[in-house]
Amino acid sequence: MTDGRNDAKHEQLEEFRSDPAGTALTTQQGVRVGHTDDSLSAGTRGPTLLEDFHAREKITHFDHERIPERVVHARGAGAYGFFEAYDDSLSGYTAAEFLTSGERIPVFVRFSTVAGSRGSADTVRDVRGFATKFYTRQGNYDLVGNNMPVFFIQDGIKFPDFVHAVKPEPPNEIPQAQSAHDTFWDFVSLQPESLHMVLWLMSDRALPRSYRMMQGFGVHTFRLVNADGQGTFVKFHWKPVLGTHSLVWDECQKIAGKDPDFNRRDLWDAIEAGQYPEWELGVQLVDESAEHDFDFDLLDPTKLIPEEQVPVLPAGRMVLDRNPENFFAETEQIAFHTANVVPGIDFTNDPLLQARNFSYLDTQLIRLGGPNFAQLPVNRPIADVATDQRDGHGQQTIHKGQTSYFRNSLGGGCPAIADSGTFQHYTEAVSGHKIRERSPSFKDFYSQATLFWNSMTDVERDHIVAAFRFELGKVTEKGVRARTVDELNHVDHDLATRVASGIGVPAPAAETPHHGHRSPALSQLGQPNLNPHGRKVAILAADGVDTIGTRKLLDALEAADVTGEVLAPADGELAPGGDGGPLPADRQLATTASVLYDAVVVPCGPGSVDQLAQDGEAVHFVAEAYKHLKPVAAFGSGLDLLRRAGVPAQLADDTKTRIDDGVVTTTSAAADLPDEFAASFLAALSEHRIWSRSTSTIPA
Repeated sequence: MTDGRNDAKHEQLEEFRSDPAGTALTTQQGVRVGHTDDSLSAGTRGPTLLEDFHAREKITHFDHERIPERVVHARGAGAYGFFEAYDDSLSGYTAAEFLTSGERIPVFVRFSTVAGSRGSADTVRDVRGFATKFYTRQGNYDLVGNNMPVFFIQDGIKFPDFVHAVKPEPPNEIPQAQSAHDTFWDFVSLQPESLHMVLWLMSDRALPRSYRMMQGFGVHTFRLVNADGQGTFVKFHWKPVLGTHSLVWDECQKIAGKDPDFNRRDLWDAIEAGQYPEWELGVQLVDESAEHDFDFDLLDPTKLIPEEQVPVLPAGRMVLDRNPENFFAETEQIAFHTANVVPGIDFTNDPLLQARNFSYLDTQLIRLGGPNFAQLPVNRPIADVATDQRDGHGQQTIHKGQTSYFRNSLGGGCPAIADSGTFQHYTEAVSGHKIRERSPSFKDFYSQATLFWNSMTDVERDHIVAAFRFELGKVTEKGVRARTVDELNHVDHDLATRVASGIGVPAPAAETPHHGHRSPALSQLGQPNLNPHGRKVAILAADGVDTIGTRKLLDALEAADVTGEVLAPADGELAPGGDGGPLPADRQLATTASVLYDAVVVPCGPGSVDQLAQDGEAVHFVAEAYKHLKPVAAFGSGLDLLRRAGVPAQLADDTKTRIDDGVVTTTSAAADLPDEFAASFLAALSEHRIWSRSTSTIPA
């Protein structure tokens, strides 16, 4: 990929690429085309002739360009990159070479929402898919996870019910990409196993600021198997180097209108700018002898292992450094499957995982037109492929030879059974009666939901309560609202009471207090804010702006790996307010909004500030950024626009830099702009939000 990385996969794709540069237009049969704007007809106003093979081919292909979208995870974005293990510390646990060799392994990652269609918005409240295809020398391995470590149901047989409930309702196909409607909450209120996941869904985890700032989880308990056939239970974690950060709900709704492609655009732009997203892969390892040492069942996908009980051990890093060249051919046609495993990784008896191992393959057969989808360039392994499978829709391989069966003598016995490096299923004793019954160890539906609630900060709890109120406020059936509150009462009485008071149902009677356990690792806001890298800053300017001071600020942002964009009332170059020359505007203010940025700065320049102060959009831009708890900064006369926007902070009254609740100001301008100003602004930007400004309007 970039800088010679992942050459094996990169070179393999070259033979499938079509580059139109410098070539003549042809039909699919290679016949050159000299005219493609008019159909062949009998006279200039006569009937179109059936013999126009070019028009028929062109229209027929267009009519068949669309394939069925994914039933779930239809809305997605992806990128190529590499993974490399830190060392061979896992070699005693697994025979999977990509986890132990330190070799750079090519990957493709697809991020997605779950409920919406391909045309839905990126910023809906939803679970996010986090699926990684590792192109290893031992074959393709797919880690098909989410940005939440648990799921709604315990057994895959209920997956159709869950999806039918969360999808738009059948009578009117409303609402799109939303869980805020009757059928979803009817399902939740009758399925207490879903409550833990619903707490995550109502949290800020469902509103990621960026795919680059989103954790990933394998969800299930898998099994690592070493060269001696010994097994170890494992949970997989992806931790973003940029930290885990979210939007706020008001932003999400506005971004859906301003830029419904917000998350996919952010991923694409970051990679194009060389700000390559990076994650650390971590593992939680549990010896098989400790399988039953927990107060939950390791096979239950609605449960997680608290990091305080089993720490996450760093295993390697993943970097995404190349965008796809064609969305359909790569991002849309990539086919993930939980059963795509390599030697050293195996399954457990998790009933949801077992169902996924059937469902994914079954889905690809209809989406991608038949059994040969693994031959599509994006799905093709870098490992050698030799099978006796033949024919079918989309067969791209021209098989040679007389035989396509095993055993054979006419083909020299090839392909022969491998004698090394083969996949060996973990040897596990299995016995029991055929029965439709869930293990009693799966019946604790509330304790981990309570653990999640207990682990939240006050700000995060306020957001969860507000989310429940919003969602249940959209439910028309009062009985569903009341039943959901009764279920929440089993999680936490305070939570249930606060939700009930906002949706018009009686507060439930107090429950016996539950455990007081917490897991600090579950709180986003409890984690350290690492740095401002990867953020996007709006700089509001007009003719008369202090171009020297603005360029100095832009240089400081670029040095910190932060993108600064100059927004102006009109496109083109801005006239300077003094020395320094003109300043190009990156975007017209009317084409964007504060919700698309992480912070805003207003530079000096009396003429610039006067013009912006007369522009309602500019004033609103600053006020809204402050409302959404973002860092706001100004220098010199730029402070006047902050005052015009009603920013309720103490502003600087001298050349020193003043910081007040994430508002960074100085009266300095131009070349005198102190380095302390940029440093203080970047420190505020590292905090992502200025939570000290947050005031709850939800009764505790």
